[in-house]
Amino acid sequence: MLGKFSAAFWLDLAVKAALVCLLAFGAFSGLQQFEGKAFVWRLATYPIAALVIPVIWAVRGRKSGYLYAADILLTLPFLIDTVGNALDFYDAIEWWDDANHLVNWALLSGAMGAIWRPRFGSWTTLGLVVGFGAATAILWEIAEYLAFIRNSPELATAYVDTLGDMALGLTGSFLAGLGFGFAPRRLGRRAGSGS
Repeated sequence: MLGKFSAAFWLDLAVKAALVCLLAFGAFSGLQQFEGKAFVWRLATYPIAALVIPVIWAVRGRKSGYLYAADILLTLPFLIDTVGNALDFYDAIEWWDDANHLVNWALLSGAMGAIWRPRFGSWTTLGLVVGFGAATAILWEIAEYLAFIRNSPELATAYVDTLGDMALGLTGSFLAGLGFGFAPRRLGRRAGSGS
């Protein structure tokens, strides 16, 4: 019975399981690296983000093949952020936060590229991916501010950091938009379908 599932299914499941387990560990372990990082909030919201594509696919009646690549790309940024906190990279590695904003927005926006590329032309895909990346980068920074920056010592440097984070997120989404928007059609189709 288990053999009927593809490698993409198992990878997707492993990414989601690792995310939930690490979030629970962060929220309830009491370890120092998780203090002041809004882990209860993350535990409440990150799994919701990881369920967006499965829920939409189910609501639409499972008419097409499952979008494993898009689902994995959408979930990976949340897992990477959680792993970075678990290993205390945000405090131990100076450039970790910046790298995350660049790479995670490339992944997050790439999820949308995997969905939109088979449906739209190159320039439209690029525009949609960059627009999605820009909007989500802004929303992320608002959520960060509300969750933990406004009442922390980081507030003093938050303006410059926020601008830098949004610029890196926009750059990551632009790179994803280029990659998915101008990839050969066959590659774009394969990335979106999980086949």
